[in-house]
Amino acid sequence: ISLTIPAGVESGSQLKISGEGEAGLRGGPPGSLYVVIDVEQHPVFDRHGDDLLCELPITFTTAALGGSVEVPTLDGRINLKIPAVTQSGKIFRLRGKGVPNLHGYGTGDLHVRVIIETPQKLTREQKELLKRFEDISGAREHPIRESFFSRVKKAFGG
Repeated sequence: ISLTIPAGVESGSQLKISGEGEAGLRGGPPGSLYVVIDVEQHPVFDRHGDDLLCELPITFTTAALGGSVEVPTLDGRINLKIPAVTQSGKIFRLRGKGVPNLHGYGTGDLHVRVIIETPQKLTREQKELLKRFEDISGAREHPIRESFFSRVKKAFGG
């Protein structure tokens, strides 16, 4: 039996094929065959209804200075503009780039969570430049860290 699986089908969905079940009692017509769908996990996307989520690693320099990165979608790759000073964990919403709705009510969105990737190996020059950057930045360049430590002080009466 050949089946056409509709776009947007989810795990647990059932497809009914009339007349392909077991033969009916006392020569009656055959019953229906029910096929239960089990959708495999995708290696790049996590599915949440009609929406998709993916994590996209970006470099520190792209996060700090802004730039454009390629994002995989179900329809191919597209460019996503990353604004300057983007923080790790920021989620960008790409409308209509998710899964088609099973009942024909539009298409879900693709949510792209950027993760800032820290280099694994640095040259001596890179380390010196990063240290210099840290020295000239000061606390004003790290509002999330400063806010965190302010909350810790407040919580522990410091």
